Amino acid sequence: MSNYSTTILTMVRNFDVASEKVFDAWLNPEMIRKWLFTLEGTNKVATNNPEVGGTWEIVDRRDGKDYRAIGEYVEISPSKKLVFTFEMPQFSDTVDTIRVELKEIPEGCEMTFSQAIIVPHEENWTSDDIEKAIKEYHDGSEHGWNLMFMGLKELVETGKVSYTG
Repeated sequence: MSNYSTTILTMVRNFDVASEKVFDAWLNPEMIRKWLFTLEGTNKVATNNPEVGGTWEIVDRRDGKDYRAIGEYVEISPSKKLVFTFEMPQFSDTVDTIRVELKEIPEGCEMTFSQAIIVPHEENWTSDDIEKAIKEYHDGSEHGWNLMFMGLKELVETGKVSYTG
């Protein structure tokens, strides 16, 4: 793809649990199906091969339609760092990169999340069109991750997710 921009979304969240528990929630399929791009009640598939070069897949069914998210692990440092690709092939051929870094803090752990979001340009776009698209991709992704991180926090701190989107 030749015409695209990249925007970086960075978010920081604190959890009242050890980093191992948050790290596990990113990799354990039984935990993933409760918060990552899906909810337990709408999840159809949550598969994971958590090793460098391994792949993951989530399929969520909403309003009679399947939404598929896939990726590949680039780096895994247990309880510290996770880097993986993210794509939703039914919407775009773009591949984003996500980085999750965890560090212990006195109250539990701090997660720094960043996503390199690929924003494809349409033919004949002006610079204003490009800036608008970058903002929409960034803000839309931030909104979605905010909702997911609420579920992640509840899951790792209480063992369940009550948020239904």
